[in-house]
Amino acid sequence: MYIGIVLGAIIAAYVVFMLIMALGPRKPVPDQPLEKAKIPFQKEGIIRTGSKKDVRFNVKGTPVSAWLFLPEYLTAPVPCIIMGHGLGGTKALGLEAYAIRYQEAGFAVLAFDFRYLGDSDGEPRQLVWIPYQLEDFAAAVEFVRSLKEIDLGKIALWGSSLSGGHVIVTAARDSKIACVSSQVPLLDGNAGGMQVVKQIGLWHLLKMAFGHGLRDLVRSWLRLSPHTIPLFGKPDSIAALADSGVWDFFNQIAPNDFINKVCARILIRMDKYHPIKHTPIVRCPVLLQVCNKDISLPMKVIEKAEKHLGELAEVIHYPIDHFDIYLGKNFEKAVSDQLDFFKKHLVH
Repeated sequence: MYIGIVLGAIIAAYVVFMLIMALGPRKPVPDQPLEKAKIPFQKEGIIRTGSKKDVRFNVKGTPVSAWLFLPEYLTAPVPCIIMGHGLGGTKALGLEAYAIRYQEAGFAVLAFDFRYLGDSDGEPRQLVWIPYQLEDFAAAVEFVRSLKEIDLGKIALWGSSLSGGHVIVTAARDSKIACVSSQVPLLDGNAGGMQVVKQIGLWHLLKMAFGHGLRDLVRSWLRLSPHTIPLFGKPDSIAALADSGVWDFFNQIAPNDFINKVCARILIRMDKYHPIKHTPIVRCPVLLQVCNKDISLPMKVIEKAEKHLGELAEVIHYPIDHFDIYLGKNFEKAVSDQLDFFKKHLVH
């Protein structure tokens, strides 16, 4: 009986704690509006020679917005590369720069916004939820397979950062995928944990996870309005990514209509995402583009992925940090390596 009383008290305390986290008074989280982009994202000198169409497909009844790029003078079904962005990113946040390069090389491209983000539908807005994004990738593949312009045996996936993990998982689940390009991928949500703690501080990390992530998660269980925070922010501010380098980067390249918010619940779910566990199941070639200064992708994780993938792995290292790969000469090098990979595995 004593044990039952103690257990009941613990459960009651837990419920009260959760309700306080979800419903307790809280100062509004300050917005951190991004400045007008100082530079266009890799658009200098790029001339599109094919078509770009706005298309939509449904995921469980919710419309998803996408761009379909088709090469010029299309006379037969062509290979297609499906692209989804990283954490909170939208297709307008630089995917066109990559897509045009692939299109000019003769490939079709489908670049899409995940549900709840960008031009796609879905409520609540600014929700980043990994199981839903994996559903979106699978639905994008099925949509592409319905198009007469696409060679069904040559469908590739492209992902970066968070979606760099998504494409690994999607390929593991779909044996018909021809190849995968995974740029600065999140392969293990726990990887680099101590480095992250040292960089942002344990107290700040706990405050973000339990003060904001848990609040939003419990509110979602109670079907209340979401608790959002800035996606990118200045150092020590309330934001999913609070770092001076990240802040400066996105102030350079984010489109003027980019919404700098995210539902905070992703903060306490990212560490539970482990695409690395799916690598032994992948049966197609995988390009892993690794930035050696990226603290979220330790070399031990890459070595593990290489071991699991064996001869299917093609790994390229760059002496730069996570966000450096998107700009200037680093972008040119990365997209050139991607094109070489796609030509090798999609053109034969």
